[in-house]
Amino acid sequence: MKAIILNASAWMIVPVMDAFAKHLSLSMHVFQITWARYFFTVVFTLSLMVVFYRNTLVWSTRPKLQLVRGIILAFTTLCFFYSISIISLPKALTLAFVAPITCTALSPIFLSEKVGIRRWSAVLVGFFGCLIVIRPGFIELNLATLAALACGICYGVYLIITRKLSTSDNPLLTLLFTGVVGLAITSVFIPSVWSNPTLNQWILMSIIGLIASVAHFLIILSLRYADASKLAPLGYTEIITNILISFYFFHELPDNWTYLGLFIIVLSGLYISRREYLVTRSNI
Repeated sequence: MKAIILNASAWMIVPVMDAFAKHLSLSMHVFQITWARYFFTVVFTLSLMVVFYRNTLVWSTRPKLQLVRGIILAFTTLCFFYSISIISLPKALTLAFVAPITCTALSPIFLSEKVGIRRWSAVLVGFFGCLIVIRPGFIELNLATLAALACGICYGVYLIITRKLSTSDNPLLTLLFTGVVGLAITSVFIPSVWSNPTLNQWILMSIIGLIASVAHFLIILSLRYADASKLAPLGYTEIITNILISFYFFHELPDNWTYLGLFIIVLSGLYISRREYLVTRSNI
């Protein structure tokens, strides 16, 4: 029960971060918002490490893989923040939910995992759900929609690399490494897009970094009490807070096609998660 509470809490607060990012995008460049997310994430993560893990952390055993992971997540974050600056929060998140489906599709290549016909069928059904949301040929495709889809695909690759690192590196060190890489990449572009934030904007920017740090930390803690395969379905609870916040603060609700696509994508993801859990148990 403790693992469920910690993990679900993490996913339920992430849409708050997304809402602040969407609000800031009305008056601030997406690169600056992304930079703030990583800058304050590094600050808060370093604080956690100093207080709780100072004597147990060591340098990464796979720094090159950590670097690649950090680059991919920075691109993923930038794509998602850009997408929500134009399209609704629920639609962007629905397309981003292809991440676990992408992870399953690519795992035979990168993780040498065997994926059976049932999981491959779920992958195809999940991507069909994406087509329902995007509706190519029926509505005009825009860059924001493609950015949300790219976010989901890249996050799937990120999950694969995270699996590789989970057996060798401390999770909090991985979080810090990712933050530093993201901060370094976005800092390159900051001089050309920087606008002096107001006090309220600084507060929102810091909250974005704080939520990112706390959410990751809660997920790390939850994995101490339960396997990742058991907790994976809880990630879909994010859509609940997402829709509520989107409606209350931005007066946005998904259309019927997005609801249908969301249902198909989530159902596919849950089925894949269930199959992976059963496969893992059978191999024990």
